[in-house]
Amino acid sequence: MSKTRTHAGRSIAAHAILLTYTLIALFPVFVIVINSFKSRRAIFAEPLMPPMPGNFDLVGYTTVLEQGDFFQYFLNSMTVTVASLFFVLLFGAMAAFALSEYRFRGNLLMGLYLALGIMIPIRLGTVAILELMVSAGLVNTLTALILVYTAQGLPLAVFILSEFMRSVSDDLKNAGRIDGLSEYRIFFTLVLPLVRPAMATVAVFTMIPIWNDLWFPLILAPSEETKTITLGSQVFIGQFVTNWNAVLSALSLAIIPVLVLYLIFSRQLIRGITAGAVK
Repeated sequence: MSKTRTHAGRSIAAHAILLTYTLIALFPVFVIVINSFKSRRAIFAEPLMPPMPGNFDLVGYTTVLEQGDFFQYFLNSMTVTVASLFFVLLFGAMAAFALSEYRFRGNLLMGLYLALGIMIPIRLGTVAILELMVSAGLVNTLTALILVYTAQGLPLAVFILSEFMRSVSDDLKNAGRIDGLSEYRIFFTLVLPLVRPAMATVAVFTMIPIWNDLWFPLILAPSEETKTITLGSQVFIGQFVTNWNAVLSALSLAIIPVLVLYLIFSRQLIRGITAGAVK
C-alpha cells in the first residue's frame, strides 16, 4: 500500500512539475497572441488581459498583410526550413546508418567529431562562414541559409539517429541482404520506417531553431527578396517608434507553422523521447 502511495505521489509531483514548466513556456506565447488582437493603448494599459469588445483591434494584422511583404517573408522561411529539414534528415540518417552499421578505421573518431558540433555553437564561425559565402557568391541567397542550417543540424541528427539505428535488429537487415536487397534498399525500406519516432524528434528539434533564427538571415541574407519572417518582422521596429500591433501580429502568425509541425509529429515525437524509458 505504501509503495502504491509513493508511486502515486511521485507521479503527481512529476506531472505538477511538467505542468508548471508548460505554463511558464507557454506564457510568453499567450501574451503575444492576446495582445496582437488589441489596440495599442490596451497593449500597454492591460497587457495580461484578453481582448475585449472595447479594445479588440485587428490593425496589427491589417498592417502586416498590407505592408512588409509578409507572404514573401513567410515563403522564404518555409523554403529554407523545409529544404534544411530534408537535407538534415536525409544526410543525418545516412551518416548515422553508416556509423552504426559498419565498422571501419576512424569510426569512433568520426562519431566524436560530429558530437563536437553539438557542443560548439556554429555562431562562433560566423566570420569564416560569411567569408566563405562571399567567395562562393551565395550572399543574399536562400542557398546560403540552407547550407548553414544543414551543417548546424547534422551533428544532433547523427547523434540521435545513430543510437536508434543501433537498436534495429541485425537479423532483419541480414535477411534483407540474403534476399538480395542492396544497402540502399535496406536503409530506405527496412531501417528508416523503424526509426520514424527518432526522425520526428530530430525534425522538431531542428525546425524550431531554424524558423526562429535571426542571426544568419541578418548576416547572410538581409536583402528584401531573401528576408525570412523573423527578420521581416523587424521592419516594424524603429529606432524611435515601434509598431507593436504589427510586431505582435507578425510573431503570432509566425507561431502557426511550429504548432502545425508539432500536431503532425506529436505522436512520433513522444514515442521517440520515451523510447529509451520503455526498454
